[in-house]
Amino acid sequence: MRKMSRIAGRKVFVGLSGGVDSSVSAALLKKAGYDVIGVFIRVWQPDFFECSWRDDRLDAMRVCATLGIPFHELNLEKEYKEEVVDYMIREYREGRTPNPDVMCNRFIKFGAFYKWARGEGADFIATGHYARIVRRKSHNAKQSGDRGEALHATRYTLHTGLDSKKDQSYFLWQIRKEQLPHILFPVGGMRKTRVRSLAKRFGLITADKRDSQGLCFLGKVDMKEFLSHYIKDKTGKVCDEKGNVLGNHTGAFFHTIGERIGNLALRPHSANASARKWFVVAKNLKKNTLTVSSKSVGKMLVSGTREISLKNCNWLVEPKSAKVYLARARYRGNLQKAKLVIRHSSFAFRFDSLQLVAAGQSLVLYEGDVLVGGGVIEAYK
Repeated sequence: MRKMSRIAGRKVFVGLSGGVDSSVSAALLKKAGYDVIGVFIRVWQPDFFECSWRDDRLDAMRVCATLGIPFHELNLEKEYKEEVVDYMIREYREGRTPNPDVMCNRFIKFGAFYKWARGEGADFIATGHYARIVRRKSHNAKQSGDRGEALHATRYTLHTGLDSKKDQSYFLWQIRKEQLPHILFPVGGMRKTRVRSLAKRFGLITADKRDSQGLCFLGKVDMKEFLSHYIKDKTGKVCDEKGNVLGNHTGAFFHTIGERIGNLALRPHSANASARKWFVVAKNLKKNTLTVSSKSVGKMLVSGTREISLKNCNWLVEPKSAKVYLARARYRGNLQKAKLVIRHSSFAFRFDSLQLVAAGQSLVLYEGDVLVGGGVIEAYK
C-alpha cells in the first residue's frame, strides 16, 4: 500500500460491500491514521428473485461500528439500472457479450460514487479490489530556474494485484488516469489468506464470510433466467462444425462465444453427442443458430480470429503502434501476445495464434504487470 504515513489524517471514503476485502481495507486505512468514512452503495435489485443486499448492508454497518467510523448509504439505484442492467440487456439482445462488472466500475464505483465522494470533500476513495496503484517520480526533460534544476513529475500506474488468483485489474481498465492519484486499493498488495487473517485480528464480522460471486452487486445470478424476464425465448438449432443438427436452444442471444453449452434437446442421429462437452464457437443471430465444437476452448483451432478491432478505448499508459502487448479477452483468460496497429485513431490487434472472442467483450492490455488500457471488441476476422 502507498506510504500512508505522509498523508495520514486525510479523508477517505471506503466503498463497503459487506465483504471481507472492503472491510479490511477500511480497517487498514483507519489504523494508518486516515479519516475514514464507510459507504454502502445501494443499487437497483430485481423483484423476481431474492437478493442479499440487506444482509450485506447490515454487515457493513457492523464493520463501521467495530472500527468506530461513520456509516453512510449512497443510493445509486437509478444509475445502476440505466448504466449496468439496461446496458447488459441491450447487449445480449443485439447478440453481443457484455461485461457488466466493467460498467459497474466505470459508472458506479469510479463514476457516481467517486464523483459524490470528491464532492463531499474526500481526498481519496478506496475499495477492496485486488489491484495496485504505484506512485513514482520521474525526471522531466525540461529545466527550471537559474540553476537548471530538473523538474520532477509524479506518475501513477495501475498494476495487477499481488495475488494472481484474485487479481481484478481486468475489470478496472475504464478508470481514468487522472483519477489514479485519488484512489486507494489497500489489499491489492496482499494475498487473500493474509486479508482473512487481518480480518480476524481486527475482530471483523466478515472474517469468514464467503466471497461474493457473479454479477457486480447482484451476486450469483442465473443469467438466462434473469434475461428471460426481458427477452423472449426463440427456439433455434444447435449444429456442429459440419452443419449436423445436434439439438435445439431457446435463443442464440442467450449464449456467448466460448461458452460451454449443455442440456441439448438431442435428435436421434446425434445420441452420442450427450457424452461430449460442447462449446459455442459461432452464432448467427439472424438465423438464430449456434455452432458448437467438442474441442476444448483452450485448444480451439478450428474456429477463431487473429485480428480484432476495438471501440471505446481508454488508455492509462500511452499506447504505441506496432508494439507487442499481452492481451486478455476474458476474465481469467490466458494472456496472449498481440501487436497493436493504429489506423487513423482506430485501434486493432493482431495475435500470434487463433483466438476465440466475442463482440462486446473487453480486451485488456498489459505490459508486464502494468495495465496499459483496453477497449470493447467491435469486430474480428
